[in-house]
Amino acid sequence: MLLNGLYIVSTPIGNLEDITLRAIRVLKFSDIILCEDTRRTSKLLQNLKINKPLISYHKFNEKKNIPKIIRHLNEGKILSLVSDAGTPLLSDPGKLLVKECILKNIDVIPIPGPSSITAAMSIASFDDKFIFYGFLPKKEKELGATLNKLSKIDLSLIFFVPSIKINFYIKFFKKYFEDREILIAREITKIHETFYRSTIQDLKLFTTNLKGELTVVLSKKNIKKESNSKEDLNMMKSLVKKYLKIYSLKDTVNLISSSSDISKKTIYDYCLKLRK
Repeated sequence: MLLNGLYIVSTPIGNLEDITLRAIRVLKFSDIILCEDTRRTSKLLQNLKINKPLISYHKFNEKKNIPKIIRHLNEGKILSLVSDAGTPLLSDPGKLLVKECILKNIDVIPIPGPSSITAAMSIASFDDKFIFYGFLPKKEKELGATLNKLSKIDLSLIFFVPSIKINFYIKFFKKYFEDREILIAREITKIHETFYRSTIQDLKLFTTNLKGELTVVLSKKNIKKESNSKEDLNMMKSLVKKYLKIYSLKDTVNLISSSSDISKKTIYDYCLKLRK
């Protein structure tokens, strides 16, 4: 038996096999299921052979629907909240309802499960202390101000980025996060799942349109304390001349940076100067 209350149920982000046994049980015992898109949730429930009343609950109607939902909960009904994919309330509606339930002493029970945030972070190989920001601002002025603040935080950063706008955001990442690494995860758990890994400095703009949902992870700062000694700079210049005959520009920068206290930018700029 389930306790009466509101269940926050995580659902698959792509692969339907990722739903948990507990999530299935909660959905089966729910009197009502709240969902962003009834058509999308209906497909999931059909796959699970679950038939329950659905109430549309999204950012455009959540305030209006809260009194009706609270009424159902006060009647002792079991309600589940799901998003279109993944864990609800993470860049998805639901916060207002949860706050109202807490105010009215209605139990709110999390049912953990899939999340593109933790999925991407688990394979990024970056420091595991991170900040999840969600969707970035769309306007250039606001975006610049936001990224300028975030660039000062020495933690891994996670964003959701619309695939159609990825090149727009990459240009800003290059400006504010030059000395970090990046993982772009596309369509996690789906057929066309793809992971793009690079340094921000070496990341090229995409020449073809990406499709699907993107989760972007930036590493913490990778800035060395700059050495300006004449001896170190002369050694760097000597190694650049030697390595560029054998290695690519990218490999040359990485090799010298890994064994010196000279920043990648200084090495990179000298490589370009030498090539000209």
